[in-house]
Amino acid sequence: MLAEIITIGDEILIGQIVDTNSAWMGRELNKIGVSVKQITSVSDNAEHITQALDEAQQRANIILITGGLGPTKDDVTKLTMSKYFNMPLRRDEATLEHVTSIFARLNRPMIEVNRKQADVPYGCTVIKNKNGTAPCMWFDVNGKIFVAMPGVPFEMMYLMEEEILPRIKSAFNLPTIIHQTILTTGLGESFLAQQIEDIEDSLPDYIKLAYLPKLGQVRLRLSAIGKDEIALKAEINTYIRQIVDRVKAYVAAEEDVALEKAILDQMKAKNLTLSTAESCTGGYIAHLITQHAGSSAVFAGGAVAYSYDLKESILGVQHQTLTEFGAVSEQTVKEMAEGAVAHFKTDYAIAVSGIAGPDGGMPGKPVGTVWIAVATQRQTVAKLFTFGDKRIQNIERSATAALTMLLNLLKQDLN
Repeated sequence: MLAEIITIGDEILIGQIVDTNSAWMGRELNKIGVSVKQITSVSDNAEHITQALDEAQQRANIILITGGLGPTKDDVTKLTMSKYFNMPLRRDEATLEHVTSIFARLNRPMIEVNRKQADVPYGCTVIKNKNGTAPCMWFDVNGKIFVAMPGVPFEMMYLMEEEILPRIKSAFNLPTIIHQTILTTGLGESFLAQQIEDIEDSLPDYIKLAYLPKLGQVRLRLSAIGKDEIALKAEINTYIRQIVDRVKAYVAAEEDVALEKAILDQMKAKNLTLSTAESCTGGYIAHLITQHAGSSAVFAGGAVAYSYDLKESILGVQHQTLTEFGAVSEQTVKEMAEGAVAHFKTDYAIAVSGIAGPDGGMPGKPVGTVWIAVATQRQTVAKLFTFGDKRIQNIERSATAALTMLLNLLKQDLN
């Protein structure tokens, strides 16, 4: 079963807002066995909306539309769909009563433009929007389902969860779709593909393998589609085991989680603690860690120490080390990591010092030169990386490399 999502609004096209609706809807549709064929964003223009509807119904059975249902003149979705389906507008009394109650509760005057929110095309099924004034409209035309919803995320999400998804499941005999993800780090996509080429070639037609690369990481997603959920899960797990056994050294998690979350989970399970000592990454590693709920059970804290003075006073780096070898050096980054373990009293510490760019390079240490160290109370490992000349990418690559080094040391210590 195929669906298409159409998001309507100039604010999306000019980048004023980010279209998070489509990603959320795609994920929820997939859970019930509906595959999204295409996502299209169009402007608040009747001609553009009409063309998008024409094209969508050639590709999909279910067309979900969000946006353009407000009370102002730039919101043209409802009128356009009325003309598209040749369904004149009528005033829906139940919707009018709902809108009136909202304005009364807020003690706000209601004008005619607000009453027009209750105008809907004849022939559509009106679905009450409990979180707003714009009703949801369900059209069943020539075997195709069209659903127009508000673009406000919490209104759309409620309607999808409580109304639209249950109706779709009732209307269609949907298959089971199963996804399982392996998170790998430290091996490039092409090398990873080479390692598991024979396993990929052995997959049946109803199981697909996707490579989802990110700086320093690759997610392997196995997707299966069929009718027998239990049999599908068993079969996909067989292939998961084959892949994990083949590339075990590079596996960070057997679920779809962020790298830092996989590490946090492993450390929490062993009651281990972590601190950070960052220079060129400017606290980015600490940010990645602390965005996850419960991170305080593992992460004690850290320091962002750019200057020599802070490296010395907070982390205990020796002045002679800095003057002799410089901030971007193996000797300094090791002392940073060891200082974090000692001063923050943690089991593990990550330290990063480098030249993120775009300037600051010097002979022998060009932009993109980064030293990373991971320390415990027993040992310290350090490694030199040479990235490119893009500052943001260098920061992200440094963070991924540091987390990968931490993961590898954890594996070594815990095995």
